[in-house]
Amino acid sequence: MNKNLLPLTLGGLGIGITEFVMMGLLPDIAKDLVVTIPQAGHLISAYALGVVIGAPLLIIIAGKYPPKMILIALMIMFTVFNAFSAFAPTFNTLFIARLLSGLPHGAFFGVGSVVASRIAEKGKAAQAVSLMFMGLTIANIVGVPLGTFIGHNFSWRISFAVVVFVGLVTLLSLKLWLPALEATKNRDLKAELSFFKKREAWIIIFMISIGTGGLFTWYSYIAPLMTDVAGFSPNAVTYILMLAGLGMMFGNYIGGRLADKFSPAKASAALLLTMVVTLTIVHFVSASQPLALMMTFITGAVAFSLAAPIQMLMIQSAKGSEMLAASASQASFNIGNALGAFFGGLPLVYGFDYTSPAYVGAAMALVGALFAFWLIKSNQGATEKVKVPATSFH
Repeated sequence: MNKNLLPLTLGGLGIGITEFVMMGLLPDIAKDLVVTIPQAGHLISAYALGVVIGAPLLIIIAGKYPPKMILIALMIMFTVFNAFSAFAPTFNTLFIARLLSGLPHGAFFGVGSVVASRIAEKGKAAQAVSLMFMGLTIANIVGVPLGTFIGHNFSWRISFAVVVFVGLVTLLSLKLWLPALEATKNRDLKAELSFFKKREAWIIIFMISIGTGGLFTWYSYIAPLMTDVAGFSPNAVTYILMLAGLGMMFGNYIGGRLADKFSPAKASAALLLTMVVTLTIVHFVSASQPLALMMTFITGAVAFSLAAPIQMLMIQSAKGSEMLAASASQASFNIGNALGAFFGGLPLVYGFDYTSPAYVGAAMALVGALFAFWLIKSNQGATEKVKVPATSFH
């Protein structure tokens, strides 16, 4: 790995732990704070809401500063607010802490994506971005299972202390190893915001917000799915999350290569359709332990293979507004997080079993794929218009 990219990977590791460990800790937090598991699921939505609010807002405020300074400031916020989560005494204060913890998430990945693409070798921008997202996958292999194990056997508060430690290490690495790129000169905020006047921007935003929600309908309730349906013991959830994380790492690597070899839009469309198939299979086979484990790996791989393509899709579509657009894609991803957790929980409220969220996720992924095909069609139409020569009349 390029040492200059390591701070971004470490940042992704910390962010990945705090975002995804909540899925494994839901039963423990619900028991400790005396709420139901669906109510505890609102903590997932709180974090996602923080990302949606913070991603564009913090980029708008801080976009004129050098990227290294922005990333250090964001990681300070991240570390402080996760410390607040570790000490939150009630469900309501934890809800607020999770909201605040999400604020720097999207902006960090937005700025980090642009930095990674700038320092990447020619033709390997998506792979460089995928190295940053590799931190998320490592989080799901090591950090999230470790945090879940600690939460089950000791206290979920210690899990957040681990996140604080990773945040401190990331701050040090940012200071030592991240290149000091120049700030954007003559920044025109009005011109940057004009990106959101384009139809293409909103097609991508809806594609990400709805399509990636398919992942979170499944992953938000993976712990009760594996214990109540597949029949694994609560302690086995730690190893199941590690298996999901291995799938995510494999998928993240494949997704970066696909986005560099084909267009990010085509890669996104194909992967969203694949997610429809995998989530449908999850619904039918989760009662079988071997098949449930197999689909945990496959679904994790398919879901996370989308990370680099959708990020590059947003960056390539927003010349002059790359950081703002890249942060918006992260906000959209976390709208998918919130929507997936919410819509995935609805069947549970009405008495359906823990396989039912997978059906909801398949439907959301299908809608996302339709938006991806719409984007491809729109781009083809625009290209054909450019190729048609002007007709002269004499």
